[in-house]
Amino acid sequence: MYEGSFYAQVGGRETFAKLAEKFYESVGADAEFRAMYPETDLRPATMRLQLFLEQYWGGPSTYSERRGHPRLRMRHAPYTINSHNRDVWLRHMRTAVDSLELPPLQEATLWDYFDRAAHSLMNAPD
Repeated sequence: MYEGSFYAQVGGRETFAKLAEKFYESVGADAEFRAMYPETDLRPATMRLQLFLEQYWGGPSTYSERRGHPRLRMRHAPYTINSHNRDVWLRHMRTAVDSLELPPLQEATLWDYFDRAAHSLMNAPD
């Protein structure tokens, strides 16, 4: 059903589940950054990230079916995202992306998205 999509090319649900899990595992081990996440249990955030990324990259539309339009800027507006927090977030995402061991072009495509998204969500000066 998702043949030809980036979602399918990188391994589908399994890949995005691992990415989200590794990201939040890294965040959970960083007490200072973890404080930005209001939920005691990071599993719901892990699932939201997984579903969002699956949909963004051409997989199932479960995220929108459950939560509506992603509205990334609006959903992140309550959080202070300055260059420090952006860079810490990117460091945790780098750990997660590296864990996937994707071919170079796929890794670069994925990383480019995360880097651009992180910069676009900044909402506070340093």
